[in-house]
Amino acid sequence: IINKEPGFEKLRAVLKQHDVIRNFHKIFPDLKKIAAPVKIEKKVLYLKVGNATWRNELKFNQATIIEKVNAFYNQEIIKVIKLVKAILTFS
Repeated sequence: IINKEPGFEKLRAVLKQHDVIRNFHKIFPDLKKIAAPVKIEKKVLYLKVGNATWRNELKFNQATIIEKVNAFYNQEIIKVIKLVKAILTFS
């Protein structure tokens, strides 16, 4: 019902965004220790990046990241990436 009813369109979009956050490191396993997805709002993906050098590298490769995420889901989910300065801890 959720996948077909027009009334659930916004819910489907939110679920898809959550799916991107959850699967981000499946799409980009090399970024697991470099960046962490925070949220998606209005087709903007927010990524926490703890290192200025990596922020520059990801900014340079932003179009490739957007293209790869959208191709993974066969639809435009992300238009822009915002890189957020943060201290990352990985377990």
